[in-house]
Amino acid sequence: MEAQVKDLLKEHSLRLTQGRADVISIFLNRNVAISHGDIESDVDGKYDRVTIYRTLKSFLEKGLIHKVLDDTGATRYALCSDGCSEVSHQHNHIHFKCQVCNETTCLDNVNIPDVNLPSGFKMSESNYLITGTCNKCS
Repeated sequence: MEAQVKDLLKEHSLRLTQGRADVISIFLNRNVAISHGDIESDVDGKYDRVTIYRTLKSFLEKGLIHKVLDDTGATRYALCSDGCSEVSHQHNHIHFKCQVCNETTCLDNVNIPDVNLPSGFKMSESNYLITGTCNKCS
């Protein structure tokens, strides 16, 4: 996994630091959308709140992660799929939040319905959240 972490940071023009490597490892191990608090718990005091915030901000700006809004209004973060960069995020996909385990998962292979906006409206980003029971909790 260490090589994968280094490659991800290099691909997104991010300098390798232990903090960044640790946070990326958390994303790779969890494979679901996670909150700032989840990361804080996982690093167990190794990094302060501000360091984690700045790391997430850098990852967002470079197209390594994207924000996932859930039904509680809490912000979570998930790794972007291939094709995201500093200038273009390709993360218009559906998110699924399980009402049993509360995990939010990116569903990259589910088609998003077309949305026809009224004249004069221009979409820059969309958030699709479906709630229900995930395949682990069914």
